Amino acid sequence: MCRPFRTTVKYHPHFNDAICDHRRIPIHSPLSDIDDTAVLEKGSLDPVYEAKARVLNHAIQEIGMGWYQWQLFIVVGFGWANDNLWPIVTSLIRTPKAYLPLAQNIGLLIGAMFWGFGCDVFGRRWAFNATLGITAIFGMIAAGSPNFAAIGCFVALWSFGVGGNLPVDSAIFLEFLPGTHQYLLTILSVDWALAQVVATLIAWPLLGSLTCQEDEVCKRSNNMGWRYFVITMGGISLIEFLIRFLCFTVFESPKYPMGKGLDEEAVRVVHEVARRNGKTSDLTVADLRACEESTEAVQQTDAAAALKRKLEKLNFTHVRALFATKKLGFSTTIIMTVWGFIGLAYPLYNAFLPYLQTIKGAEFGDGSTYVTYRNSLIIAAIGVPGVLLGGVLVQIPKFGRKGALALSTILTGVFLYGTTTALSSNALLGWNCGFNFCSNIMYAVLYGYTPEIFPTKDRGTGNALTATANRIFGIMAPIIAMFANLQTSAPVYTSGALFLFAGVLVFFLPFESQGKASL
Repeated sequence: MCRPFRTTVKYHPHFNDAICDHRRIPIHSPLSDIDDTAVLEKGSLDPVYEAKARVLNHAIQEIGMGWYQWQLFIVVGFGWANDNLWPIVTSLIRTPKAYLPLAQNIGLLIGAMFWGFGCDVFGRRWAFNATLGITAIFGMIAAGSPNFAAIGCFVALWSFGVGGNLPVDSAIFLEFLPGTHQYLLTILSVDWALAQVVATLIAWPLLGSLTCQEDEVCKRSNNMGWRYFVITMGGISLIEFLIRFLCFTVFESPKYPMGKGLDEEAVRVVHEVARRNGKTSDLTVADLRACEESTEAVQQTDAAAALKRKLEKLNFTHVRALFATKKLGFSTTIIMTVWGFIGLAYPLYNAFLPYLQTIKGAEFGDGSTYVTYRNSLIIAAIGVPGVLLGGVLVQIPKFGRKGALALSTILTGVFLYGTTTALSSNALLGWNCGFNFCSNIMYAVLYGYTPEIFPTKDRGTGNALTATANRIFGIMAPIIAMFANLQTSAPVYTSGALFLFAGVLVFFLPFESQGKASL
């Protein structure tokens, strides 16, 4: 452990204003190195809040990775899993039109916006539990839907909860995560892939045996599979919610009470996390109060100020910063385009994969619902090793993130086009397995590479821009499908072309982050 010394207020010419020094700063660490780790540049926020946030950042960094963070890693994985679980549920419930995927994507977009902003107003802890709880409740209620309109409403409502999982969970995880272990965000993609396996494993017996066949008159009693399936998925989310709520104490991010003027509570959280990790922290209330003495400004502690700070993160100053130079602007535009094209291509194909399997299977003489969902399980299972391989590919010298992302994205499109050449059921299954394997590599690399190419002070805005592009294009997918002929391979050709184009665009990205520290 580094030997601590008292927090003082000192003048640093590099920033040309007063800042609060941090406790327990190693002798070899220049002050600018620590201050430059903040997301926003100095002076862009309430100066007292900003100074205190830097002190808290350093306190968490010095506690390091421990038992609390590993427990948090597990329960945060529930959010990653639900982010993929419920879209898979929607895709496996076969309907004549694409209204369910449309309702889902609208709910996801609204949820991401509401929870992303809201967790800075009413706290991460409340949102961390509420997103899973809302998903579980409306998921189980949806099983009793009396008509198609009702299920569409409940899909939007459970998607509202699902849409908040990644914004809230990634925020609360990162705010307790030392910089040395940020690679764990990539590892969390394993939960994302496993969720697809779990969903299709349960769907196989339920939907495969208790779903009306294509050529029969469908009665409610013969079509109960989807109801049992949805309530089972809701039960899984409920169990995850109860584990989070009852079996694990999620501490509020110390910055939230600090932003409301509750310095004692912020310090208590830091000390409690240190205690759970078997360590101690020398942070005191006096260290935070010293920041108030360093400036004549008065800290704003109401909810409106918290919301204002969040809005300031997304103002045009930070958007312009991502286009400050020709090279950086080009990089931002390309990565947003890549996210948008993938956001359209993946749901356009994946949401209608069961239809395509049934249509092709019927041509090959084995298009039963049982075989369709059995094949979906096999395809899902192939995706898990894809995530792990993605973690290996990004470390290959002279190949790196760009090579892994470009290759996996292009191969995803190639395998999609390959499905149109299948002359047997097994050949179709093989092509689809290749698609899911490569698409899981693609997502694992994309989730890790994207934040690395944004400057730290503008990373939140950069991630927001890419996520917005992804969700908006995701809403377009079911709308396009409504006017497409699902009896043809039109969704396949469209999705394949988008993947190929996105993969080619990756080659034009000007930054390779392998072996380099993010700024």
